[in-house]
Amino acid sequence: MNSRAKEPRRARGTGPQSDHGLPALLRRYAEPLPVLESAAFGELFDRYADARVVLIGEATHGTREFYRTRAAISQRLITHHGFSIVALEADWPDAGEIDRHVRDLGPSTTRQRAFSRFPSWMWRNIEVCEFTRWLHRYNRTLAADQRVEFRGLDVYSLRNSISEVLAYLDRTDARLAHDARQRYGCLTPWQDDPALYGHFVERGHEASCEEAVVQQLNTLLNERLANNHEALFSATQNARVIRSAEQYYRAMYRSSAASWNLRDRHMFDTLQALLAHRGAGAKALVWAHNSHIGNAAATDMGWRGEFNIGQLCRMAYGDDAVLIGMSTDRGQVVAADNWDGDMGIKDVRPSLADSWEQQFLQAGIPASLTDWRAPEREELHEALSEPLLERAIGVIYRPATERQSHYFQALLGDQFDALIWHETTSAVTPLPVAGGLSHEEDTFPFGV
Repeated sequence: MNSRAKEPRRARGTGPQSDHGLPALLRRYAEPLPVLESAAFGELFDRYADARVVLIGEATHGTREFYRTRAAISQRLITHHGFSIVALEADWPDAGEIDRHVRDLGPSTTRQRAFSRFPSWMWRNIEVCEFTRWLHRYNRTLAADQRVEFRGLDVYSLRNSISEVLAYLDRTDARLAHDARQRYGCLTPWQDDPALYGHFVERGHEASCEEAVVQQLNTLLNERLANNHEALFSATQNARVIRSAEQYYRAMYRSSAASWNLRDRHMFDTLQALLAHRGAGAKALVWAHNSHIGNAAATDMGWRGEFNIGQLCRMAYGDDAVLIGMSTDRGQVVAADNWDGDMGIKDVRPSLADSWEQQFLQAGIPASLTDWRAPEREELHEALSEPLLERAIGVIYRPATERQSHYFQALLGDQFDALIWHETTSAVTPLPVAGGLSHEEDTFPFGV
């Protein structure tokens, strides 16, 4: 078990070392980032080769440098160290369309374009497209059963997951397809606005659909309907999404902590299912926001009763889970003013004086990797284990209320194992989406 998996110290209202002391310490230990395309960049991340899970975060959902850096790290760990799963903070059916392409599994059965709902730019952008094109080319050099998977972990795809389960059963067992339509019929009136379902069940005494969706999941778990193991696995995961989504939209009306925890528990359980499905020795990369992949127990989130994927991975895998954050001081980001609002390129304000971002800025290294896992870096780890502010920008960015909307307290040394720093950053390049976008609720205020 990781010696740092203990409960982090609570915020005591005192900052870290003096303004001169901590930046100097960061300057001593920070390793400047080589050019992304160079061999030297990849070699910098060979230190994570033996991990079971490497979780790579981002401080925003719309920053080009975060996506490109994460892709370059992943390419190195895939090509040189046997990582075979890329799991995203994304919907299972949408990522599944890309997975079918990068592994040459045949055409998708859905008519829905991948990542077309709000916030479409989060995964439907040039930077992700470049990575998936590379992954497709790389996979073609491998045997079919060795190809790298591209998977989604999230819980929001109620409509599409229902469609995927029904399509699978239509192909394999007409009787079970009929039964599934009867069970999912309870949710069908709400699938375009599942938050309304949660409202009426929790506040309006509408009957819950929980028993029906659990029965349907159990049917898929108990039946062996086809020789295509991959198809059954995907359908079963879609059934798990439906079960978790039904619970999530009810939990929204009980507490924000309950809905957050349900969502991150689902993403962690999906990650474990992917590793088990892949087989002994499987290793995974997780792409998600810092607020999901950093250990929540070392932040305001944990102090108010929330956990996340990073914390659950730390508890399950100890030192075999590596948590890498990414951050910036200023630049531009793609974000919206409100949920389901129009996206735009927004200026990211310079970081606040009492923030971790400001400490890395004062260290004076424009782009760096700072790792504090090694015992000989205990001095650095201790200095980073006092409370300061940390910024989180999700799909919504409100600069006018930035301190209230986008900062929280964190003990950085216990939240992450390492941090990648880009002093200035630019916006991702979204790809166009045909047609309208459906409404989905998300975790507020960050939308991450």
